[in-house]
Amino acid sequence: MKLLYNNHHQNRTQRMAFAGLFVILLPIFVPNLFEPLGRASPTMLSEWNAPKPRHSSLLKIALHRQIPTEQQSELWSPLVSQGWRPCAESTALPKKSRGYVQVFLDGGLNQQRMGICDAVAVAKILNATLVLPHLEVNPVWRDSSSFADIFDVDHFISSLRDEISIVKELPSEYSWSSREYYATGIRDTRIKTAPVHASANWYLENVLPILQSYGIAAIAPFSHRLAFDNLPTNIQHLRCKVNFQALVFVPHIRKLGETIVHRLRHPPGKLQASGTEFHKGRIGDSEVTGAGKFTVLHLRFDKDMAAHSACDFGGGKAEKLALAKYRQVIWQGRVLNSQFTDEELRNQGRCPLTPEEIGLLLAALGFNNGTRLYLASHKVYGGEARISTLQKLFPLMEDKKSIASAEELAKIEGKASLSAAVDYYVSMQSDIFISASPGNMHNALVGHRAYLNLKTIRPNMTLLGKLFLNKSMGWTEFQHAVRNGHKNRLGHIRLRKSKQSIYTYPAPDCMCQS
Repeated sequence: MKLLYNNHHQNRTQRMAFAGLFVILLPIFVPNLFEPLGRASPTMLSEWNAPKPRHSSLLKIALHRQIPTEQQSELWSPLVSQGWRPCAESTALPKKSRGYVQVFLDGGLNQQRMGICDAVAVAKILNATLVLPHLEVNPVWRDSSSFADIFDVDHFISSLRDEISIVKELPSEYSWSSREYYATGIRDTRIKTAPVHASANWYLENVLPILQSYGIAAIAPFSHRLAFDNLPTNIQHLRCKVNFQALVFVPHIRKLGETIVHRLRHPPGKLQASGTEFHKGRIGDSEVTGAGKFTVLHLRFDKDMAAHSACDFGGGKAEKLALAKYRQVIWQGRVLNSQFTDEELRNQGRCPLTPEEIGLLLAALGFNNGTRLYLASHKVYGGEARISTLQKLFPLMEDKKSIASAEELAKIEGKASLSAAVDYYVSMQSDIFISASPGNMHNALVGHRAYLNLKTIRPNMTLLGKLFLNKSMGWTEFQHAVRNGHKNRLGHIRLRKSKQSIYTYPAPDCMCQS
């Protein structure tokens, strides 16, 4: 018996060892399953079988929808004044700087953008000189773009010259204070303990003494390290001035963005996608209500989001298994949503919208199949198979690669931050913007467009989750429910509540009543 037990125990240990080895080696042999940049590619565990439409009865009618002219006119009309206007009162530049402040920012483009705004505010609170923020290499997108690669440095410095001193690099006596210096040991001039959403007093009590002792302080990490509440009005105004006025993209990003916007507004007569049952031939401006206008859809549906949501997206057992394995490897299974059923998650509005669902939402809101839709997205989980239904609903859908040449895109190729910057620029020029699910880009654009009173659709995720669960609902009922549920979600000013981001809700901190 003892021998049998020992053999059994040994075999069990070997199986566990092999299982552990399998988990370690799986990303090497099947990189698409785990690579962030491979999210649109089919994996051997998921998208070989294209997911079928989940709402075929709604889709069938939506493909042949007829939108009344009056509804089209209302949809495309700009927002009327809501009684708010941008206001950013300037404050005097301190007579003497107390030293230099460095910050090291991680995250993607829009997280770094918010960090830059906070860095300016912290330097102002400390009466210090800000060194141009250092952008860390993004571990997800592996983009090494610097501040100067993305933003117009001279415009940034000159826009803020009356409020704060900013230098491109440290003077020679502080040249030792670098990213490499802080990576190789514990340094007295580095602050690693800045709490999330720290108060102004925290910086005065903890960072100012270091400035006074050494003439320099380096803060890392720095993302989300300044509170949104209980700050002086001038500091809040300064944060918004940085975000909405001082941060301008470099010329080649603006030029590419303008090229895309021009082609969206003034396209040549365009042959429609083959395989559609409508608008065969060419569509001219005279045939389309909303001619010369376009909508930007930020479609965030990557593998991280799909897996972390723990929702069912209709890809069958293979997709469920692939996403479950991804959750286990990336988060060791520690995903809060996993304890809920798909129905419970959808009733709570916690499932991201699929391309099919966002297409049905747009169709119900009144966008016809002649709408010029620009897709702002990095990669979509499931690739072309997942997007095909959206393409059928909106055959004039474009993205960077379809509307610009390879030569025009050369400077941003392989650079996720620069690519996101182009999408941000185009999104700010659009007549209407809609994001399929929350995230940093959604939050940044919702706030920026609210600041300028531009039409922005915020999907009612709880309502939509319940509507898409109802498989017996007809198109007319669905359309009516969607329109009623979004009457006040088309760019209407929402006042910031406690702890909410000033960059998503700029009123009332950064806006004045007319």
